[in-house]
Amino acid sequence: MSSQDNSEENLPQQQEDTEGGALATRDDPFANPGLPPHEHRVQDIDEQAAKRSERVVAGLFTLSMLSTIGFIASYVSFPVDKIVYVFPIGHVSALNLSLGLTLGLALFCIGAGAIHWARTLMTDVEVPEERHDIEASPEVREEVLAGFRDGARESDLGRRKLVRNTLIGALAMVPLTGLVLLRDLGPLPGTKLRHTKWAKGKMLINENTHEPLRPEDIAVGSLVFAMPEGMSEEDHDFNNEIAKAALMIIRLQPEDIKNKRELDWSHEGIVAFSKVCTHVGCPISLYEQQTHHVLCPCHQSTFDLTDGGRVIFGPAGHALPQLRITVNDKGYLEALGDFAEPVGPAYWERG
Repeated sequence: MSSQDNSEENLPQQQEDTEGGALATRDDPFANPGLPPHEHRVQDIDEQAAKRSERVVAGLFTLSMLSTIGFIASYVSFPVDKIVYVFPIGHVSALNLSLGLTLGLALFCIGAGAIHWARTLMTDVEVPEERHDIEASPEVREEVLAGFRDGARESDLGRRKLVRNTLIGALAMVPLTGLVLLRDLGPLPGTKLRHTKWAKGKMLINENTHEPLRPEDIAVGSLVFAMPEGMSEEDHDFNNEIAKAALMIIRLQPEDIKNKRELDWSHEGIVAFSKVCTHVGCPISLYEQQTHHVLCPCHQSTFDLTDGGRVIFGPAGHALPQLRITVNDKGYLEALGDFAEPVGPAYWERG
């Protein structure tokens, strides 16, 4: 057909369709064509076909529930460090792979089931609606509510109990995946913040030389950093543990020590205090020999090591914890137990 055949002269004058619409004409090229005749689906006229669709939808929702159970089972069963080979992806984490597949399948089945339900069982009659102002009138609000009620009725949610029950089950179980993942926020700290690696009989090891310390290794006015015997930088939890157990050792003249407990817990003027600032946990490293004060470089909290490590300036909330020390039969400095109170910032766990 040539381009001349599509000219305006060849347009029909007027032609009405079965739904009251009109075809485009010379006088009205944008006429409303109306809606095509409604065609019934197989499910609309065959209850057996509707039952089959209902079973498909219920099967998808059931598969979603099983996938959610699989997600939880995978989270509990697979260790974090388990690696498997999957062609063609390669080596992947078994936990991440199983969690991704099961959660993805659970969500996909809910979506696919809802789409199949809408396309085969819910009503598909087209209902045109004229545009109206944004502000809804009481009549429009009533019409919307009536449409909602009609939609609920036409969805057959009350009659299709199998679909309804499996949908409720699938939607109710999917949030469990999120609840299970909350486990990664824990476990609860319990009393871990109250204790460190220090224990009775553990020698004081120089952090720099990794050798046990003797009293003669520490001169008056010097500052030495130590860690508990048995710790190694190769340990997987070294950073977490040293953050609590880091120790600073200072030798004072016994007559300069003002606090009786500090003197009792020392050895020949050698005192051991936590290196962790009680404000926000910064490592204390600045020592003033003349005043025997230590300063935190982060927020300038200052502690008096001759008076039980008490705070004399800055935002720190409480004194530095002191470690009770002695000398063993081999002449090395060792701890007589753990710190008497939690180290570091004044968390509520101090309770």
